[in-house]
Amino acid sequence: MPNPCRGEIEAVIDGRARTLCLTLGALAELETTLAAPDLLALAERFEAGRLSARDAIAVIGAGLRGAGGTETDAEVAAMRLDGPASRAATLVAALLQAAFEAP
Repeated sequence: MPNPCRGEIEAVIDGRARTLCLTLGALAELETTLAAPDLLALAERFEAGRLSARDAIAVIGAGLRGAGGTETDAEVAAMRLDGPASRAATLVAALLQAAFEAP
């Protein structure tokens, strides 16, 4: 069960409930993957309201790994989310909100 006080959220991915969390290590991974020089630049990138599929894969993958998963981004790209494709954007927004806002 996810703990919102630790920035964890739950999502159904490939038909099963998964916990995701953007730990400090996961955020550092995103900085590198998305070529963001720091956390502020990373936050500003997503606050602009633009999200590519590549961004969504990186964020969801980092969130899974931050919660203890071992999936690569290539494996995340092949995963299915319940609902329409816009579900990925909703999931990314919830994960970023959990990481950057107090519960």
